[in-house]
Amino acid sequence: MLQKIIVIFTFSLLSITASAKPSFMPSKVILSGMTVDDKLVLIDQMYFNLNGNHNKLPNIECFSKGLLGFYNLKGKGKIKKDIITIIDYTMPSSAKRLWVIDLENNKVLYNTLVAHGVNSGTTYAKRFSNKAESNMSSLGFFTTGEAYIGKHGLSMKLDGLEKGINNKARMRDVVMHGADYVSPAYIKSNKLLGRSQGCPALPHKFSKKIIKTIKNRSCLFIYNPDKNYLRKTKIV
Repeated sequence: MLQKIIVIFTFSLLSITASAKPSFMPSKVILSGMTVDDKLVLIDQMYFNLNGNHNKLPNIECFSKGLLGFYNLKGKGKIKKDIITIIDYTMPSSAKRLWVIDLENNKVLYNTLVAHGVNSGTTYAKRFSNKAESNMSSLGFFTTGEAYIGKHGLSMKLDGLEKGINNKARMRDVVMHGADYVSPAYIKSNKLLGRSQGCPALPHKFSKKIIKTIKNRSCLFIYNPDKNYLRKTKIV
């Protein structure tokens, strides 16, 4: 109980001290001593103080699961950057369902469209796979890899962190890239967003900026309350 009070006081003090740079990022030492309840208290505080930067905020359940996983991974040293990218596949493809969040400053940097795999569904992503050539999206936690120039221009490798759920992402060439079929104009012409072969494809307008921001070991969380995923995941 005393530890929880100290943690809450520490972050409250940082947020109200004008001379200090606001930060919601605990050190690895603090993370290692925080219980799940401690982390949930911090996550609630972050959500209700999140600067949307004129964007709609992610769903609190999706945000909470993403942040809980982020803190677990950060505490184990698997994540380097204090940035999380959240994709909410409970939302239709016509919605801006990807958020890039700067956790140090608790601010949304980007909120935009993102595609799902062609065999995952039409308007909604409902089916998920870790298998090669499934043309489906995978759920769960990833760490971002290196950027490279591919057939879609600047692209970024992804490494799945959950065995049996998404750990074959690199082998499957599931990467983040820009695509012409991810745009408001495409939705207007086709009544729904275009779909990928399993990649979380982005609008060309934002793809380069987002990739440059999140590459090299930041956290990506792709969310859907899929029963199979919730049964298998060990991160949340």
